Amino acid sequence: MHVFNRNDEQTVQYATTKEYNTIKGAKKRKILRKDFSLYLMLLVPFIILFTYRYLPLFGLIIAFKNYNIVDGFLSSPWVGLKWFYKFFGSDNFLKLLRNSVLINVYELIWGFPIPIILALLLNEINNAFFKRTVQTISYLPHFLSNVVVVGIIMQLLSPTTGVVNAVLEKIGLEPIYFLTRPEWFRTIYVASGIWQGAGWGSIIYLAALAAIDPELYESAVIDGANRFRQTIHITLPSILPTIIILLILEMGKMLDVGFEKIILMYNPLTYETADVIDTFVYRRGLGQMEYSYSTAVGLFKSVISLIMIITANKISKKVSETSLW
Repeated sequence: MHVFNRNDEQTVQYATTKEYNTIKGAKKRKILRKDFSLYLMLLVPFIILFTYRYLPLFGLIIAFKNYNIVDGFLSSPWVGLKWFYKFFGSDNFLKLLRNSVLINVYELIWGFPIPIILALLLNEINNAFFKRTVQTISYLPHFLSNVVVVGIIMQLLSPTTGVVNAVLEKIGLEPIYFLTRPEWFRTIYVASGIWQGAGWGSIIYLAALAAIDPELYESAVIDGANRFRQTIHITLPSILPTIIILLILEMGKMLDVGFEKIILMYNPLTYETADVIDTFVYRRGLGQMEYSYSTAVGLFKSVISLIMIITANKISKKVSETSLW
C-alpha cells in the first residue's frame, strides 16, 4: 500500500491548482470572445478619458517650475513651492477661499434638498400627464447654456426694464442694481443654479423611488400610516443611500464653483463676493499668462477637494455603512 508523503500532497495540490487556472483562463477567453464587440466599444471612451483627463496631468509639473513657452515643460527651471507660498501669502487667498466655500455651502444648504423634495412631490402625483408635464418643464432649464441663463437673469434684474424692479417700483420701492451690488451676487447665483438644476437633479431620486417595493407601502397602509408617515418611515430611508452618495460627491466639489457662469455675471464691483478660485485661475492663467502660478492654485484646489471627498467617504462609511468605495 502506498503512503502519501508531503511531496505527493504538494504534487496533487499543484496539479489541482494548475487545472483550476487552466479552466479559469479558458472561461475568461470564452467571455472575451463572446463580448469582444462590447470591449471594443468600451475602448473609445477609455481613449478619450485617458487623452483628456489623465494625459494632461503631466502638465502639473509646471506648478513647481518657472514655466515659459520657449523652454517647455521639461527645460523650465524648478522653483519648488514658490508659487504655492506666493498664493498663500497673497491678499487674494482668504477672499477666494471664503467666496468659493460660501457659494458651495449655500448651494449645499439650499440647492441640495430641492431635487429631493421635487422628486418626493412628483412621486405623489397620480395623474401621469400632469406628472410628465411638470417633469419636462423642470428639466428644460438644465439644457440652457450659461450664456442664455445669464441673459435671462440680466433681463429680469435690469434696473430700467427688468420685471423685478418694475414690481419694486409698483410697490413704492427704489430700483436695485442687483448685478452691481456685491451683497446680492451669491443669492442670485445660487437661486439661478437651483432653478437650472433642480429638475435634472431629481431624475436620480425618481429612479431610486421607483425601485422601492410597493408592498412596503401596502403594509404601512394596513398599519394605519398616512402619506406623511409613509414618506418618513419608508420613502426617505429607502433613498437614503442615494442621498448619501450624492452628498459625498458634493463634498468633493466644495471649492469647485466653475468659472463660466460667474465670469458672465460678475464685474469689478462684485469681486468682493463673486471672485472665486476658478475665476482667479482663469484671469491669471489665460489673461496674464502666469501659467505656473495659476497651475499651482488649481492644483491646491484639486488636492483640497480630494482630501474632502476621501474624508466625507470615510465618515459616511463609519456612520451609515454607505460609501463610494
